Amino acid sequence: MNYSKIILKNDKDKSLRRFHPWVFSGAILQADADLEEGDIVEVFSKNGKYLGTGHYQIGSISVRVFEFEQQEITVDYWKSKFEAAIELRASLGLLNAKDTNIFRLIHAGGDYMPGLIVDFYNGTAVIQCHSIGMWKLSSVFTDILKELLGDRLVAVYDKSSETLPFKANLEPKNEYLFGAENALKSGLEYNNKFAIDWETGQKTGFFIDQRENRALLANYSKGKKVLNTYCYSGGFSIFALNKGASLVHSVDSSQKAIDLVENNISLIPELADKHESFVSDSLEFLTQTEEEYDIIILDPPAFGKHKRVRHKAVQGYKRLNAKAMKKIKKGGLIFTFSCSQIVDKQLFSNTINAAAIEARRKVRVLHQLHQPADHPINLAQPESEYLKGLVIQVL
Repeated sequence: MNYSKIILKNDKDKSLRRFHPWVFSGAILQADADLEEGDIVEVFSKNGKYLGTGHYQIGSISVRVFEFEQQEITVDYWKSKFEAAIELRASLGLLNAKDTNIFRLIHAGGDYMPGLIVDFYNGTAVIQCHSIGMWKLSSVFTDILKELLGDRLVAVYDKSSETLPFKANLEPKNEYLFGAENALKSGLEYNNKFAIDWETGQKTGFFIDQRENRALLANYSKGKKVLNTYCYSGGFSIFALNKGASLVHSVDSSQKAIDLVENNISLIPELADKHESFVSDSLEFLTQTEEEYDIIILDPPAFGKHKRVRHKAVQGYKRLNAKAMKKIKKGGLIFTFSCSQIVDKQLFSNTINAAAIEARRKVRVLHQLHQPADHPINLAQPESEYLKGLVIQVL
């Protein structure tokens, strides 16, 4: 082993000793010369104790640590990590499920591979890298996936151009690494059919992290009027319709998103007359609509990504939820979410309570929601627990 070395300042090694995978630039005392973004580096304390091995990158997070035991990083090393991740999905019943073939295969720090996401869509693995080090291994990961998944894998698509650090001065492009001619742009979630567009869609093409929450919504939907705000491709809408909702309205400010919704609605033409789409700002729609809904879904994009805007984000969640509480039928349900990492579970709950006070409505929590088990949370990395939600009944 002959990896470049980074030495941390005194007392800046505490987070690594607790197995948090990030090294911030301000913690670095000394680094080997000629480091290039994506290089494998070993991190040491000021007194020379080995702390971890990771990928170097330019930016406030200078190293993403993927290993805390000093060893050689080989193809077999990465293969063992992929084997562990696949074994977890198999134990969850996802690998061979007949009614579901959409799931997350690799969840960054939750699978001890910070900077790497792999989502599986009915035979196609979509790789999305958030670090140059992981991106440089894309061909290695493709070969590993082909070996471990065998006939289950028909294609691999790299969708990293939008997520890689721009300071690397590279020109990555989204492209198929394997099997372009075999990719099936469709999939199932609990027998709900979806068209998936990983080439032009958001994230890797679908919001997989809401799968179990969509299934929960379905249980409440029969005979109900449902409003799905910030709907993107209409995942919640499809689940509600297939479980007997009497009316579903899907709202998104993006025409492109609404086109995706309509495409998914076309897969269940027998239910299309119970659905209507609206291109509108969701808060404005809630303000203007005269419809009384039994269930409202509030799943907005992150209102804030940095601590300096946390107050603004909280006010955004409060305003949105208060508006929904004022509009919903007495006894109705609101499925409300936040994917803002800067807003933790307690702060989000406090914000919903503040919204209820503002709306002068009594509310009670029926369910506390979060990301599913194929998006595992690394307890040493609180940031890996990003999705939080509540099902509240408004009285």
